[in-house]
Amino acid sequence: MNSPVGNSLNSSENPIRVLLVDDEDIVRYGLRSICQAESVLEVVGVASNGRDAIAGAKALAPDVILMDINMPVMDGMSATEKICQMLPNTRILILTTFEDDEHLIQAMQRGASGYVLKNTPSEDFVCIILEADNGYLQIGPSLSHRLCQQLKPLSVVKRPTTRTGITPREQEVLNLVAEGASNREIAKKLYIAEKTVKNHVSSLLSRVGVRDRTQLALWERQLSA
Repeated sequence: MNSPVGNSLNSSENPIRVLLVDDEDIVRYGLRSICQAESVLEVVGVASNGRDAIAGAKALAPDVILMDINMPVMDGMSATEKICQMLPNTRILILTTFEDDEHLIQAMQRGASGYVLKNTPSEDFVCIILEADNGYLQIGPSLSHRLCQQLKPLSVVKRPTTRTGITPREQEVLNLVAEGASNREIAKKLYIAEKTVKNHVSSLLSRVGVRDRTQLALWERQLSA
């Protein structure tokens, strides 16, 4: 039986395609079981090292990847960086036991869309995957404050101060992102496909030079102030 999370969403929507990457069989089995219990998620592949993760990502183009750090052949950080360069629309969630600042900052610098501890309650994983697919940065509660402290010296990076180059449709999407709307809500509001919204958001992220939609919303609000 599906959980309330899965049942609350439109079952006609295309499921989020997930690639699982971990060198431990028991972890992959557990993650697959969690995902398979939800109609909104579809496990399209598994890998046990970074090299196979890159090959799997290239072949399957998943929406979200759950990525371990310590693995043989190639570690998860290196694989994350290569996949983010190859597939900018794929969201990668680092799934790990490491709580130190070094690994956390490195994951963000390599392009990860989240850093989640393996002891996260299983019922939270589905929400984390859904939010990551919608472009929201996912950081465990115990880690978010430390990340903010570590990134303060990097906050001086200059962003565009005008909306030059943004199309009228992108501006409509941007306005709704700034209001906190999800991709699904934006799609319904503008009568366009959710995948189209996702492409617009990715284009805006690249144009503005921010990593996630939270930063994109803050940028738009600052310009509108």
